[in-house]
Amino acid sequence: MSNDKKAGATAKVDDDDEPDDWDKRIYSTGCADENAKLTDCYYEKKDWRACKEEMEVFRQCWKSHGNDKRTGTKDA
Repeated sequence: MSNDKKAGATAKVDDDDEPDDWDKRIYSTGCADENAKLTDCYYEKKDWRACKEEMEVFRQCWKSHGNDKRTGTKDA
């Protein structure tokens, strides 16, 4: 691989450090940390049922920041 191609590949990786639209939306909810913990739990266990505690923490954060009204979510 030439040095030019290596430099181009590195530049693409560096650009990925900027928050994308998804990240900006999650940060705006006020529950980014809770979302990350929930996502990490699912990634490790591959079963949402094993992440009930993380889901409840996220749900409470979501409600406390008024996101349920903003997004129109409903309790089941």
